[in-house]
Amino acid sequence: MTRICVFGAGAIGGYLAAALLVAGADVSIVARGRHLAAIRSSGLKLRQQKSERTFRVRATDDPRELGEQDYVIVGLKAHAVAPVIDLFKPLLGPATAVVPAVNGVPWWYFHHANSGTSLDETWLESVDPGGVQWQFFGPDRAIGCVVYPACDIPEPGVVRHLSGNRFTIGEPDGSQSERVRLLSELMITGGLKAPRKRGLRDEIWIKLWGNCSFNPVSALTGASLDIIGANGGCRQLVQDIMGECRAVGEAIGARFAIGIEQRIRGGAEIVGHKPSTTHDIELGRPLEIDPIVSSVIEIARRLNIATPHLDSIAALLRLKGQILGLYERKPSLEALILKRHQVSQTSRRH
Repeated sequence: MTRICVFGAGAIGGYLAAALLVAGADVSIVARGRHLAAIRSSGLKLRQQKSERTFRVRATDDPRELGEQDYVIVGLKAHAVAPVIDLFKPLLGPATAVVPAVNGVPWWYFHHANSGTSLDETWLESVDPGGVQWQFFGPDRAIGCVVYPACDIPEPGVVRHLSGNRFTIGEPDGSQSERVRLLSELMITGGLKAPRKRGLRDEIWIKLWGNCSFNPVSALTGASLDIIGANGGCRQLVQDIMGECRAVGEAIGARFAIGIEQRIRGGAEIVGHKPSTTHDIELGRPLEIDPIVSSVIEIARRLNIATPHLDSIAALLRLKGQILGLYERKPSLEALILKRHQVSQTSRRH
């Protein structure tokens, strides 16, 4: 039986754990606090529309209890991984795959990227400061995952699925590996859409397109996507940011199969929806700014690409996060972002 640990069984991690349990995998989860206590006592509850299902699952805050896994799905946000990186060690065997289910540019992105730039086989400081994940996990373990579902935790031990069931996965080198095939089949058996993509990076950028534009505007204004799309000035700002984001993505080989207006229209048609960054502000949770905004700016600086609109909106969002105590000021990253016309001295080959 395939052994899978979901490390960080919050909203998305819990939803994935439930699907994999339905598929018959040997699933365990790493959680903490009241959420862990509730799962231990009453099981993991998944609410979908008007139904609720309870799953009994092995849950712990000590991975040493679980042993080596076939897959470790990382449900933590990017900034939360490095402080607990040593806790992953008992889960990793020689062939264990690591699947970061994250927003934005993942830490493994430039492994086998063949972008033709100096970024190949390096990490981004904005996503993985000091290369902690790159060096600890090793990029050969990584399986890419683009997350589309919307889920939340209305109370400890309960995951509420709001919309979407697609998790696109793929190898960094684009190969159709056995480990990706097996994981995809398990996810599909569990009721998810899990296509395997050779060009996963293109899909990362299509999603990032919306994250780096709609998310900051919504977080700063409190507006839902449809309201942003209906406001002429805000819509123009989103369009300008997307144009800069596309220039950065294309510079490292990403291909955009749809146009900017189509991407904006797709977001603006979702009435009443606020992105995750806005929810984090409303709930007082740490902001996931660096993977979805700073990462694009870092790539741009290291390739001498100007991104004035993105720079400005990012500065405003960081300041708001700092004032609210939801984002830690990072002087080295700020210095990198301010270098608009030269390659940063932090650029290194590994």
